[in-house]
Amino acid sequence: MTRETRRKWAGLLFVLPGMLAYLVWTIYPIFNGFYMSLFKWNLNPRIPNEFIGLSNYVKLFQDPQFYVALSNTIKYAVITVPFQLVLGLLVAVLLNRGKKGQTLFRLLYYLPVITSWVVVSVLFQYLFATRGGMINFLLKDVLHLIKTDIKWLAQTSTAMIPIYTLGIWKGIGWTMLIFLAGLQSIPKQLYEAARIDGAGGWKLFAKITMPLLRPTFVFQLVMLTIGGFNVFLSVLIMTGGGPRNSTQVLNTYMFKEAFEYFHFGYGAAIAVVFFIMVFTISQLQRRFLKSDPY
Repeated sequence: MTRETRRKWAGLLFVLPGMLAYLVWTIYPIFNGFYMSLFKWNLNPRIPNEFIGLSNYVKLFQDPQFYVALSNTIKYAVITVPFQLVLGLLVAVLLNRGKKGQTLFRLLYYLPVITSWVVVSVLFQYLFATRGGMINFLLKDVLHLIKTDIKWLAQTSTAMIPIYTLGIWKGIGWTMLIFLAGLQSIPKQLYEAARIDGAGGWKLFAKITMPLLRPTFVFQLVMLTIGGFNVFLSVLIMTGGGPRNSTQVLNTYMFKEAFEYFHFGYGAAIAVVFFIMVFTISQLQRRFLKSDPY
């Protein structure tokens, strides 16, 4: 083999393990999920799976609970993503100034990211508990803003608020870290030249920082949106989709149909629609936001 051929084979061998894992754990489940969605699927291998075509999809789009779960999922993404972006950028800008103790603050802000979803979900359950919860204690006994305890997780009107709060709190650290990497990649000479020309802090941020952070912003927006649509554990642990299915999201609804009611074909149909929706939204975001900053 020629030297160029050997280099290509060497590169292929390095890539092959990752590609095989991607095919087995990502591509195959996607196609298999679509296949399952066309059947009335049974776990028992002795019972044949009944082919029903697109009946699961017809049922899905006529299911009012599906639209409730879809609405809650969209609301979660729309509310949590902007807050994570803004607060993460604010923290990154403050930490990028190079003050003393910034390593400690980076650790403190990033700590929620590496903390288990199960642990923090249980923690927020206690924080938003009706009796003995810290939030009600602060609002009623310290700040005197309310007269009676709020049933945060037991009322349809307030049950999503703790879930939104947890999602924002847990995502700030990751957003901060990515923005901080983007900020540190901007050449300092640009700021120095702009200061010589008389630019102030706000102009430096608006004319240099934000345009050069555009690729980082697009990446963050796509990833956070995908993460927002994939909300699952916090809802499952904190409310279980209640009260009265008011906090049901697509992932918990899919889990409930598949693993509680054993409607695996219907659950697979929800997963397929979910995948198409998230893929389409992420591609649209990339297309409309991926442009030259100048």
